[in-house]
Amino acid sequence: MSRTITVGFDGSAESRAAAEWAAREAKLRGLPLRLLEVREPLPDPVSQALSLGGENSSADGGDRARSEAAEGLRLRHPGIEVTAEQATGRPYEVLVKAAEEAELLVLGSRGMGAFAGFLVGSVGLAVVARAERPVVLVRAGEQATDEHEPDPAGIPSAASRYRPVLLGVDTDRPDEAVIRFAFAEAARRGTGLRVVHGWNLPPYYVHGLPADPETYQKVSAEQAATLTKILVPWRAEFGDVEVTEESFGGSPSIRLIEASRESSLVVVGRRVRRNPFGIRVGPIAHAVLHHSAAPVAVVAHD
Repeated sequence: MSRTITVGFDGSAESRAAAEWAAREAKLRGLPLRLLEVREPLPDPVSQALSLGGENSSADGGDRARSEAAEGLRLRHPGIEVTAEQATGRPYEVLVKAAEEAELLVLGSRGMGAFAGFLVGSVGLAVVARAERPVVLVRAGEQATDEHEPDPAGIPSAASRYRPVLLGVDTDRPDEAVIRFAFAEAARRGTGLRVVHGWNLPPYYVHGLPADPETYQKVSAEQAATLTKILVPWRAEFGDVEVTEESFGGSPSIRLIEASRESSLVVVGRRVRRNPFGIRVGPIAHAVLHHSAAPVAVVAHD
């Protein structure tokens, strides 16, 4: 069975923006697009009352909206195969299951303004925390032009080059799945990759001892060298991707959020925790999810 780009669709503005982004991604990857609407089952007495009263307008309206959305995507993105389906169940459980069968799961999230980032709902967070395939969150209002550099007149244009892909790397635990995903996305877009790594000074430097510029410079050089070493095989494999490295003292969250304004996609990792209780995505991924100005891809890894 061929994998798809699957998007959670409910007819809202955020899910429509997610579907448009997913269609563009499907075209880049040469994969089919699947619109999936999840409906929670109604309690039996309510279901029976609706059936007896012939009140099926809500379901019919949802089917019609989904079909019309699929047809619109086919027209706006010729060449991609689009299917539209409906499933019944708890939304996050159905979407997590759908992610297992997909190359990529795309979800919409309410935007908070051009530079204020996302408002991630409980379903989105639950899916990101549990899915073991990559999940992309897209803000309502996201446009194709937002992913591209301004044209010579200073106006973002879908005809101009893609903005760089942005990757956050943990040099203590670098993961191949996260790095490969970011390099591949940059290669598909024919754009560069900006790699950000934040590090902290050793505890003895922070607590109680006088500041030592030489120690800071030494640690800084070591961290930068570690990042460069990690990226060597990936630079070789993806030779056409121009890579910019940025290693600095401090948390990478703020730098990633700031750099997201000039990026087409932000890629962060999430360590897989198979604990059935609680929702955890990690502090860096959580901060980026809520404040990024660009779509965010969360890639799960062991």
